[in-house]
Order: sequence, then structure tokens, then C-alpha cells
Amino acid sequence: MIEHFRHQAYCNLWSNHRLLKACAPLPVAELQARRSSFFPSIRATLNHILVVDAYYIDALEGGTLGPRAFEDETPHASIDALWPAQEALDRRLVTVCEALTPSTLAENVTLQRAERRQLEPAHRVLAHLFVHQTHHRGQVHAMLSETDVAPPQLDEFFLLDEAPLRQAEFEALGISEAQVWSTLR
Repeated sequence: MIEHFRHQAYCNLWSNHRLLKACAPLPVAELQARRSSFFPSIRATLNHILVVDAYYIDALEGGTLGPRAFEDETPHASIDALWPAQEALDRRLVTVCEALTPSTLAENVTLQRAERRQLEPAHRVLAHLFVHQTHHRGQVHAMLSETDVAPPQLDEFFLLDEAPLRQAEFEALGISEAQVWSTLR
């Protein structure tokens, strides 16, 4: 499971990079345009991913952010502001996953809710977080199809033969195939 979560964290970093790069040229009006999805716009959905990531990553790190993470549901109006904030969170998640051990995967993480403290094993929090991210990135991907921007391919991460398709993004992110897949040589 440790390697799976490590790979998911790197995939998350790469996927968000690719998705936000695709969204970057959209005018503010397109980012805020009402669309059919769980959240009403690309901007709202991307901000939701960011806010929820902040909540769970902070909890995984033992932080105390809790419900304050949700005080501003759309902290960033532009991709220029959101992108570096998302990348910083993604890198924090990579760091969390790089440090995983069998015992830390089993340890309880405290999720501070508005009225209670919820205890969940770290492996369940990570599984939930990765599903959440994938779910909402898929919604942004679908909403992009209603714009002039082609939705980016987001499923070219795990297969060996697809390494050339992600090489430019890996270089932009300062990561390498060897770093991501290091324990599977």
C-alpha cells in the first residue's frame, strides 16, 4: 500500500499540473461560467479540490486546521493564484506519502469536524483523498469540453510505455521517472 499511495501522490501532482495548465488560458468569465456539475463552475470546482486537499493534508500531517479550511470556499479567483497553491499542497502530500511506514498507515488521523473529532486510519484518509481528487478533476475535465480548451489526457501516468507523454510535465515539476518509480526497479 505504501508504494501505491506514493504513486498516487505523484500522479496527483502531475494530474493537477496538467489540468491547471489546460485551464490557465481560460478567461475569468469562462472559469466562472455556470456549468453542469456538482459545483457550478470550473473555478468553484478547482477551489473545492484545493480547500479539501488543505483540510485532509493538514490532518495527515497532524495539524489543527480543521473546519477553518472551509471558511473561504473559493480562495482563488484566478488560475494564476490557484495553481501555485495547489502545487504546494500536492508537494506536501508527496512528502507525507514518501514518509509512510506500515505503522503510520495504520495510525489514526484526527479529522476535526465542526461538532466532533473523527478518527480514521491514515490509509483510509489517503484512499478517500485520492478518490475525491480524481472525482472532481473528472468534473473539471468534463466542464472543459464546454470551452474552447481541449480537456487534457489525465490517464497517462502509470504505464511504462507512456513515459514520453508525461516527460515534459515531469521536467517542469522537477521530478523524474526514476524518482517516482524508485522502489520498483
